[in-house]
Amino acid sequence: MTNILTYRGYAAAVEFDTEDLILTGRLAGINDVIGFHADSAEGLVAAFHEAVDDYLETCARLGKTPRKAFSGNVQLRVSPDLHYRVARAAELAGKSINQWGEAVLEQATART
Repeated sequence: MTNILTYRGYAAAVEFDTEDLILTGRLAGINDVIGFHADSAEGLVAAFHEAVDDYLETCARLGKTPRKAFSGNVQLRVSPDLHYRVARAAELAGKSINQWGEAVLEQATART
């Protein structure tokens, strides 16, 4: 079971609001805060699709780029032991740490 909805290249994590007894979600990786909610799973999927479609239409109308811009630089702070293991794994794979890390991150995010 997954709590991630995807549509038209966009994704949102789904949560259950125990106070209001509704399902909620928020679009990830965009320049704005766009949320949606519904009383049922089917309603939530429809609300998610509507939120994505509306957001993309609004961005197009305003001439705005919908996705966040990223530099391509990811800095991580890890323990010295993990740093050693990463460096060793990269070397054994015949790659730099950056090449190895990019491949690992690509594989880890392929499911989202």
